[in-house]
Parts: sequence; C-alpha cells; structure tokens
Amino acid sequence: MAQRKRPTTQSAISLTHPNAAGIDIGSASHFVAVPPDRDDEPVREFACFTADLHSLSDWLDACGVDTVAMESTGVYWIPLYELLESRGFTVLLVNARHVKNVSGRKSDVLDCQWLQQLMSYGLLHAAFRPAEQVYVLRSLCRQRTMLLRSQGRFVQHMQKALTQMNIQLANFISDVAGETGQKILHAIVAGERNGLMLAKLKNSRIRASDDEIAKSLQGNWRAEHLFALKQALDAFDFCSTQLAECDAQIQTQLQALHVREDEPAKGKKRGRARNAPKFDLRTQLFQMCGVDLTRIDGIDVTTALVVVSEVGLDMGKFPSDKHFASWLGLCPGTKITGGKVMSGKTTRCANRAAQALRLAAAALRSSQSALGAYYRRMCARMDKPKAVTAAAHKLARLIYAMLTHGQEYTDRGQDYFEERYRQRVLHNLAQKAKAMDMQLVPSDSTA
Repeated sequence: MAQRKRPTTQSAISLTHPNAAGIDIGSASHFVAVPPDRDDEPVREFACFTADLHSLSDWLDACGVDTVAMESTGVYWIPLYELLESRGFTVLLVNARHVKNVSGRKSDVLDCQWLQQLMSYGLLHAAFRPAEQVYVLRSLCRQRTMLLRSQGRFVQHMQKALTQMNIQLANFISDVAGETGQKILHAIVAGERNGLMLAKLKNSRIRASDDEIAKSLQGNWRAEHLFALKQALDAFDFCSTQLAECDAQIQTQLQALHVREDEPAKGKKRGRARNAPKFDLRTQLFQMCGVDLTRIDGIDVTTALVVVSEVGLDMGKFPSDKHFASWLGLCPGTKITGGKVMSGKTTRCANRAAQALRLAAAALRSSQSALGAYYRRMCARMDKPKAVTAAAHKLARLIYAMLTHGQEYTDRGQDYFEERYRQRVLHNLAQKAKAMDMQLVPSDSTA
C-alpha cells in the first residue's frame, strides 16, 4: 500500500549573533562564556567586585563580543548590566524560566555556555526595560511604595498598642493615621490622659461627640504599651518624612520628563487619593504623557503614576495593544491541543502595573460609566476575579491607545454601553432566526 509522503521542512536555524556571550549571574561570582574560537579558555569565572567587573568587560572586548545575554537573577545582575551597557555592549536580560535547560545542563559553567549558544542562534528575547529617565522614575516610585507599606505596618502596631490598653478610639475615628487620630496619639504620648481634653482635638468633620470620644479613651495606661505606642508613632512620623523627601525627588524627575507645559482641562471632580503625593500630580503626569490618563474611569493619579513609571511613554516597544496586554499578564492564555482549549487562564506574573490596573478595575463596581457597565456585565457572566482581569485588560488597551495616538478619552456613559449591548444581542438573535427560517417580530411594548 502506497503511503503519502508528508512534506518535509528543513529547520532554518542560522548563526545570527556570532559575537555573543553568555553570563550566569551569581551573588559572589559570575561565569562568562564566549565563542570557543575566541580564547583558549572560553569559560571564565569573575568575582563580583567592581574591579573584577571591569576585567570582565575588558576580556569581552578583547574577544570581540558585542552581544551579551544574562539571566535576571535577583538584583545581582544590575551592576554588571549597567556597566556593560555603558561600555557599549548590547545586553539582553532574559527570563530564567524561558531558558529551558536540557538534561544534564545544571551547573554554572554549563549554564553560561547554554546561554551563549542560544543567544548565538537568536533564540533568546530581551526582557522589557524602560528608558534611563523612566527607569529612575520607576525606582523612585517603587521606593515610595515600600515606604507606604512600612508606614502601614506601623499603623497596625499603633492599633495593637491601643487595643492592649483598651483604648477604643477606632470605634469613633476610623483612621488613626488621619489628622484627628495623629493629634490625639501625639497628645497621649506627651502625657495627656484627660479624655475631654483629647476629644477637643478632633476635626469638625468628626460626627462623634466629645463625650463619646472621651469614653473611648478610658483605658489602662500601662507603661510597656505606652512605650510600644511611642515607638510605633515615631517610626510612622519618620516614614512620613521619608515619603516627603521621596515625593520631592519624584516631582523633580517628572519635571525632567515634560513634553508640554500647558495644564489639563478640567474633568470630573474627584477627591484626593489617600496616599497621593502632596504636589499637583495630575498636572505633572499630563505634562509628561501629553494626555490625561485620569479621565479614564477607575484610574486615579496614583494608578497612573504606577503605570507610567513601570511602562514609560515609548509604546513602540509593543507592536500592538495585544502585545502590551500580554506583557502585563492580562490577556487570556492559549493552551490548546488537538483543537480543544484546555485552559484560558492568564499567565501568572508579578507585574506592578497589572496589579494597579486590577485595583482600578475593581473600583468600577459603582461607576455610572461605560466602563462600570462593562465591569458589571462581566461580573454577571463570570466570577469576580475573571471580571476584574477583563476590565483591567480593557483599561490597559485604553492606556495604550491614549499614549500611542495622543488622544483624550471620552466616556459615553452607561446608557451608551447598554444600548450597544442590546443591539448586539438583537443582531445575534436575528441571525439565529434567519438560519432557522424564522423572523423576529417586536412586541407592541417594544415598538
């Protein structure tokens, strides 16, 4: 019986980077591999001291290397990456999970050789890294996030000390880190114990009466709990000082990235974000981006700052909004075998911009806008985490369009979205009726 021959295709793997080197990053030393014909000892080990890093760069230059691939191991790669980049090398930072080691290749020497071989044939892709000035802004914003987390832990320590003394201040003042709470806590640490005197420090917007606040401030003033409260309060104040200094650095860096000098048009009146910097962040972001990202419902100034600092303004590194959503980890997965979709869940990744967009999407639950209607429609179709991811995906595509085309976002409202959904449903029903030789007839009430 004659068998049909299948068409055969030859693998066209060619040497695309003949001058490539591979580096296996470590905490104490780095292993470097160059093409075997460049040196009698093509694999060498260099210590992590600055003088050794310069020796590594000189050796690569002497071997005629122009492209370097390295794994993103912790933060140990950063000094070497910056040094090689300043020396004129093309440095590719690759994801360690994308470098599939074959069996028996798990040692520092073999790892760097494997990286060198993969890079020589163009099988590795560089991870995304923003421009230098955006990278500085990203570092400052990440430092600010770390300070906010530390400040939140000290707030918990203050609440614990108050609870141990049976001071029920949180029953009437929801935020001990606010203006009223801080005044009362500083007075307690200073030695004031009179509840009525402490109650007079409240802000005029506090609805609780002086007697209620004074009653909540009756407790057992034990020395060890007061000491814990004092230390937590001092640490909180220190973090506040550090945050003010960090905000000043962020403002300076934003001004260095200005592309226009005018101010954004007035949009929806929104309250000030809780942890937003003290300066006019909305105007600074508008002058940096050229568009007002806060016009998108759900995105406040802090969310816009996180996204811009993580991504930057050059959307040319992402060919389309689909590539951008894939980098964020917000697009559906494509695990398909035999024509059957096995899984469509998104890829797990610790992307800070994606986390900020998910929080912004969750804030759309009560928004009377087209995005709010879309989020509630997704919640009706699927579980909440998937709906949050779908709404965050839409926010990411809107941001990509605004930064790419420089056009402002205009919300058409909830009614516009609902009417478009109704028209889509009617169109689909009409197509199904036509396929079954039937016709849709509107009722008198609909007409």
